[in-house]
Amino acid sequence: MKKHIIPIILAISVLGACKKTLDQQPQGSIDGDQLNTPENIEKMVIAAYSSLGNENLHTSNSLWPWGSMRSGDAYKGGDGVGDNSEWNDYETFVTNQNTNGLTDQMWAQLYNGIARVNNALLRIENVASASYPQKTQRIGEMQFLRANYYFMLKILWNRIPYIDEKLPEDQYITVSNDKLSSDQLWDLIAADFRSAANSLPATQSDKGRPTKYSALAYLAKTLLYQAYKQNDQHAVTSIDQAKLSQIVTLCDSVINFSSYKLATDFGDNFLTATENGPESVFAIQYSKNDGTQFGRIDMGHSLIYPMNQEFGCCWQHIPSQDLVNSFKTETTTGLPMFTGYNNTDALEGSDFLTQTFDPRLDHSVAIPGHPYKYEPNFVYLKTWARAPAIYGYYSELKGAVAADDPSFQKIPPFMSSSKNWELIRFSDVLLWEAEALIELNRPNDALPLINQVRQRAGSSTSRLKQANGSATSNYKVDTYKPGVNCTWTQDFARQALRTERRLEFALEGNRFFDLVRWGIADTYLNNYFASESSKRSYLKTAKFTKGRDEYLPIPLNQINYSKGLYKQNPGF
Repeated sequence: MKKHIIPIILAISVLGACKKTLDQQPQGSIDGDQLNTPENIEKMVIAAYSSLGNENLHTSNSLWPWGSMRSGDAYKGGDGVGDNSEWNDYETFVTNQNTNGLTDQMWAQLYNGIARVNNALLRIENVASASYPQKTQRIGEMQFLRANYYFMLKILWNRIPYIDEKLPEDQYITVSNDKLSSDQLWDLIAADFRSAANSLPATQSDKGRPTKYSALAYLAKTLLYQAYKQNDQHAVTSIDQAKLSQIVTLCDSVINFSSYKLATDFGDNFLTATENGPESVFAIQYSKNDGTQFGRIDMGHSLIYPMNQEFGCCWQHIPSQDLVNSFKTETTTGLPMFTGYNNTDALEGSDFLTQTFDPRLDHSVAIPGHPYKYEPNFVYLKTWARAPAIYGYYSELKGAVAADDPSFQKIPPFMSSSKNWELIRFSDVLLWEAEALIELNRPNDALPLINQVRQRAGSSTSRLKQANGSATSNYKVDTYKPGVNCTWTQDFARQALRTERRLEFALEGNRFFDLVRWGIADTYLNNYFASESSKRSYLKTAKFTKGRDEYLPIPLNQINYSKGLYKQNPGF
């Protein structure tokens, strides 16, 4: 898919942007029915796929501005609170309003993806299978993509208008964002994934296309979110046990019958050379040297690079001190520190040698004195930070590449890479099943799943070396061993699962949505603000308001476009 998307999008962009073309008299027009040929329908399918990578600087489909920066795992970064102030509004919550332009842009971006999918589906469904042998599979692919876009909309805004290919365009304006209940929206998203799973093959030669097991995994994720029932004030009131049982069955199917498995080294998931590896359940495919000026690169991570001469902009999405401290492990057991990890700060140098750490720290966070992106002679320095007095000295690593990486691409003054971005990894599937089992009060069945993830983490140290060959940090990770290093009750297992998700997916855009799903966002984040504001003074005014801040406000522009049909989310 990576090599096929570009020419279509390039053609569209050239026709749309080239003034010379616009100044010429049109030579003819294409009727909509003329697009209903197998060849043209394939192009429409590719256009629908391209929306996965149609991000700009501020609307990353990794969702880190909404999932990491609002979770206590990351600060906005940049030159100060006024630099991309809309993101500061997200991070601190109190000033976030329905006029935030980035909120409106993200809404439009996701609905553009849905529009492309619906257009493609309408055409696919009206062509005969005899002339289009890929018909069933392409329908499954489009249903998967549509469900993905609606899933993101649902966790961002909760109350959203649902439009499929069957609704005439002139009736879009009649669809409100409160027509369907939360459960009804989840059911529609689940139905697309379920149908996709029935239509898709077990494997795909094009790595960017979803498989049957990609769809089953995403269905499990959808049901997991739906299982946590929320009232109108966004409080979790119950957990649907029947849904949890379905999740276990779905995850078992992916674990036992697909070809997915954990990568040998955790870092394989964040390197160009090892992308589309065994752990990749579904990823956004990026590219360069593809006939476009700069390549179809990951613009969603283009602002995260530090300020050294090899990069130079813009040092955003900065790991928090709380996140760095959370990678500490108990020196005697090698288990995570559920409490007390924040009593002292690990900052630089010997701080990372006298205490023990989970290796995933150095795969996720660039730390002064540590090699940047596994290059022992390319050491991250304090001078690479842009505003250390405000945000400290760290940088994000997962979304970045080294300056000499073949995928690196500059678009002055910005830069990024053609490295893929994983939307679902196999470790997700293991931990989704573990979570469902714990909430079913089957913690013993969840234990080996969590331990698989921990065992891989503990063995992912071969790349984490200084120039002299010594370990970058003092690593110690062990698995949970009931009766030996822990007492494995349901409550303890729940803590273990939630901590494991934080460490495994740090800075990948998941954390805030986990907190909301679990119903603990208000308590967790306000405790974080109380603690972290002693280190980052701009957080002193930050506050999470329960019953409001679990979701973004419906953009005022969208309410105006709907002529007041859309209803605002509570509290805004």
